[in-house]
Amino acid sequence: MKATIDLIGIVVRDMARSLAFYRHLGLDLPASADALPHAETELPGGLRLAWDTEETVRSFDPGWERPTGGHRIALAFRLESAAEVDAAYGRLTGLGYHGHKEPWDAVWGQRYAIVHDPDGNAVDLFA
Repeated sequence: MKATIDLIGIVVRDMARSLAFYRHLGLDLPASADALPHAETELPGGLRLAWDTEETVRSFDPGWERPTGGHRIALAFRLESAAEVDAAYGRLTGLGYHGHKEPWDAVWGQRYAIVHDPDGNAVDLFA
């Protein structure tokens, strides 16, 4: 058996707030998706990224509970330059999103920063 990853799903409290965050990272998400219980977009290469509201998840998994104690997944977005990492971090934190770790030059040779999406998931920015 060979499994192929096709979709990464994110459970969200507020669909519109979450999608707004990801639009700031350049994802193409229509405004009409803000009011839906499920939204998704295809990423370059064919992988899909999807969002489901907590209510949607509880509709098929009634015992689902919001994780506590930290994020459970991190998404990493590659930018073209160190300056773009700094600018993206500044833009997102300037819009009120939580900056977890300001941009730094990582020992592995990348410019790196970490912000949290509205649901507390780590979103890495690197070049």
